[in-house]
Amino acid sequence: MRHLIWWLRVAGAAQVGIILANFVLPHKLRCRENLARVSPMIREVFVVHWIYIVLVVGFFSSLCFWFAPELAEANGLARFLSASMAVLWLLRVPVQLFFYDSEVRRQNRVADVGFLLTFLLLGTVFGSVALGGL
Repeated sequence: MRHLIWWLRVAGAAQVGIILANFVLPHKLRCRENLARVSPMIREVFVVHWIYIVLVVGFFSSLCFWFAPELAEANGLARFLSASMAVLWLLRVPVQLFFYDSEVRRQNRVADVGFLLTFLLLGTVFGSVALGGL
């Protein structure tokens, strides 16, 4: 169980990295310029969704830091939370690969690969915990 706690804390740190990246991404993606071309409502929905996603990732990260032992015990609730986070992060891989603009991904290859590896790490850690710590 100790190794699972360690990996859950690694997952928490990886999610903090994702949060921090979201402070750089708006500038990198030229969000202000791109959002200026859409209606105010679409712009507001976009910003609110972005903020909510960052908050949810923050909640996930805090679970990994503050409740790692409870998650590692893999009781019913812990398995459900871990399985949910595994699905969320593993689904993020095909989104990154097949939905996002390939030209932007190519121009930012290091970040693209870094995000993909992070999503795979998170999916693997949470999937392992959900399956009882294989």
